[in-house]
This record gives sequence, structure tokens and C-alpha cells, in this order.
Amino acid sequence: MPGPGAEALATAPLYERFYAVVAQVPCGRVVTYGQVARWAGYPGYARQVGYALFRLQGTGTAIPWQRVINAQGQVSYSPHRQGYDDLQVALLRAEGVVFDAAGRIDLDQYGWHP
Repeated sequence: MPGPGAEALATAPLYERFYAVVAQVPCGRVVTYGQVARWAGYPGYARQVGYALFRLQGTGTAIPWQRVINAQGQVSYSPHRQGYDDLQVALLRAEGVVFDAAGRIDLDQYGWHP
């Protein structure tokens, strides 16, 4: 049976691959959780991308976690994010990203495709 923290060690390389992709997203552009997963070599792991980015919030990281949104072009609101949803919107707006009246971002205009 694995010892304490074994799960965290097992996910570290996975999360690092996600972070490497997100670190490349330029200011004023967004990508989806699914895109990050695919580009990191883990198609179908969109939820895990969300878990990885959740760990970064509030850490002062240089990785631009705010530039990752859901496939509908929206910030994925969750009560577990403790206000970071609103911070994400504010950070994106500060980068020049525009939200429509329904809270969506035009992925054709602001989406990043390396």
C-alpha cells in the first residue's frame, strides 16, 4: 500500500505538464481545460487540469492560471474556489479580454492556438 502523499507524487509530473502548457498562453488570450489536457498529452483529462490549476490559486505563481476557461467560453464558477472566480474575471478583463452579457468570452477572438 502506498504511503502518505503517494497520490500527490503520482500527479506531480502530470500537473507539471499542464503547468508547462498554461505557462505558454500569452496575455489577453485564453484556452480551455480540454485544450490544455490535449496539448499536454492527456486528452480527456480536463477535470484534472482544473484540479491542478486550483492548487495554484493564491500561491503567487507566475503560471497564468486565469487564462484557462471552460469549453463554453466561461469561467467555471465553484463555491470551492473561495472568490477566485471573481479574481479570474478581473484578471482577464485587465488583460483586455471581453466578456459578453452572458459572461462568455469569444473563443474565436480570444482563444489561443499555438
